[in-house]
Amino acid sequence: QVQLVESGGGSVQAGGSLRLSCAASGYTLSSNRMGWFRRAPGKEREGVATTYLGYTAYADSVKGRFTISQDNAKNTVYLQMNSLKPEDTAMYYCAAGGRSLLPASYKYWGQGTQVTVSS
Repeated sequence: QVQLVESGGGSVQAGGSLRLSCAASGYTLSSNRMGWFRRAPGKEREGVATTYLGYTAYADSVKGRFTISQDNAKNTVYLQMNSLKPEDTAMYYCAAGGRSLLPASYKYWGQGTQVTVSS
């Protein structure tokens, strides 16, 4: 059974940083695509960052500020978020087994972790 568990969310002031973690069980990250997504109140879920076999891609809104990485030994994927803005406020989810930054293509999802950025 695949399980993805996110952690690391919280409240931070604009300009601050957070690092999200997603620990996987029943699923090998090293050979599969992983992604981070977010859903802000009243908005659709959007792709934030993805990684696959060392290749990474980011939404334009987070390029240069967010970094996705993974530790294969820990079977964990991370999202380092710097220079946070109020518009980054959302529930953040990690997901596995999809394509690019397309939420509908991902098969497995975590429960989410809330990120709140105040101005």
